[in-house]
Amino acid sequence: MRIFQWLLCVAALSGPACAVSQVAVPTPVSDLERPVVVLLHGLARSSRSMAKLEGHLEKKGYQVLNIGYPSTDYTVETLAADYVLPAIKNGLAEYKGAVNFVGHSMGGIIVRHMATLPAEDLGFEFGRVVMLGPPNNGSELVDKLGDWWLFEKINGPAGMQLGTKEDDMPKTLGKPLFDVGVIAGDRSMNLILSMLIPGEDDGKVSIESAKLDGMKDFKIMSATHTFMMRKRSVMDEVAYFLAHGSFQPEEGDPATE
Repeated sequence: MRIFQWLLCVAALSGPACAVSQVAVPTPVSDLERPVVVLLHGLARSSRSMAKLEGHLEKKGYQVLNIGYPSTDYTVETLAADYVLPAIKNGLAEYKGAVNFVGHSMGGIIVRHMATLPAEDLGFEFGRVVMLGPPNNGSELVDKLGDWWLFEKINGPAGMQLGTKEDDMPKTLGKPLFDVGVIAGDRSMNLILSMLIPGEDDGKVSIESAKLDGMKDFKIMSATHTFMMRKRSVMDEVAYFLAHGSFQPEEGDPATE
């Protein structure tokens, strides 16, 4: 039984897969003045994984809508249409400003998919978006392990959409029409999976795969895929991008001189 549980954790794209993804009902936004940030967790996770970031952004003055959804049960399209968008519409019923997003892993892909929908289906305008460890060019793990029945069982229909082929979802979504900042991690907690991923990676997604054509800014940080959203330095970069449209300049960059 322990070996089976270990395999479950190893095979998950966003891990820890042994955690149960729960649908959380976010608190509605009532303050019409403060800017809004919607948080979307990754595959096989829950809104609890974004709770620390939620608190961090609230202290920065944002109203935060931390949405939970059954990430391993349906396709990206169904998750967006039946869970994420209704939660946004209910939570932002009175809010008329632009909506910012922070998506971890597959959460970023859901944001990109929603951006392809007609404006009347959305009911809001996109503000700034930060993606944490997103498989923007697909996941090599899906390519290499997708035929394994246990991998599909764990990651569900949405996980199986995240391959690197031209007809896989990440490659069909196009360039963003809003400011996007991408943070990629370069630390791995899973050396077995890292062996299957070309180049540097965060244990689940390669640095190259995280990049998005048309992104406003990109930053590599010392963080793992599983816990990057809880790391203080990452949270600070998220807040900085939401406020300024770029990440904090490194020492020696022209912006610091």
